[in-house]
Amino acid sequence: MLKTKRLQTIVKGFANHRRIQIIELLSLYPEISVSEISNRLKVNFKTISEHARRLNHSGLILKRYKGQSVLHVLSPLGKDILKFLRILE
Repeated sequence: MLKTKRLQTIVKGFANHRRIQIIELLSLYPEISVSEISNRLKVNFKTISEHARRLNHSGLILKRYKGQSVLHVLSPLGKDILKFLRILE
């Protein structure tokens, strides 16, 4: 049962068009901030911040602290999910 709960968390993590956009963006621009993601996608900062939180919670992105900045990068699982999503296209 534990594996199915984890799978549910992962699937919920990318089950949103904005979160998929963020995953795709991070594949092109690794280590960018929420502010940069917000600017590139032209979406409200708070909205992107919440999506990034959910992606991080599901293990699809990782945070890296660099001074005052928090940079985001795809996790190995996030890279696998992106490959999976591209197969579905």
